Amino acid sequence: MKKAHILAIAVIAIAIGIIMSAAGDASVYVSFNEAKERATEGNLTKVHVVGRLPRDGQKNILGLEYNPVLDPNYFAFTLVDTNRVAQRCVYFNPKPQDFDKSEQVVITGAMRNNIFVADKILLKCPSKYVEKDLEGATAGIN
Repeated sequence: MKKAHILAIAVIAIAIGIIMSAAGDASVYVSFNEAKERATEGNLTKVHVVGRLPRDGQKNILGLEYNPVLDPNYFAFTLVDTNRVAQRCVYFNPKPQDFDKSEQVVITGAMRNNIFVADKILLKCPSKYVEKDLEGATAGIN
């Protein structure tokens, strides 16, 4: 075999190894019901859950539990998924900045003892521009 062929085979083998390792870390988007089913079956792979934070009439988030003086690495909250199932979630890290302002939350983790333990929290923050602020703003042509 020529050196070029050996090098090509080595590059292909490395590429396959990278793809296989990335596929093993991939997670899927599920509801809380499906995450519970996976946990009861013994499947502890990480999943993504998309949801919204429940709010009261004054737009305050319900069910937040965070006391940085007592334990800065314990943050608990309730999340309502796309099927309108509310679930208690725990995040063993400090509360993310602007969590209170987020419209939608994506959490990555797995169910443990009927609680969703999140490894990552991704926030979808509200729009930077409010529609009423855009009404008077127009672009002029010079």
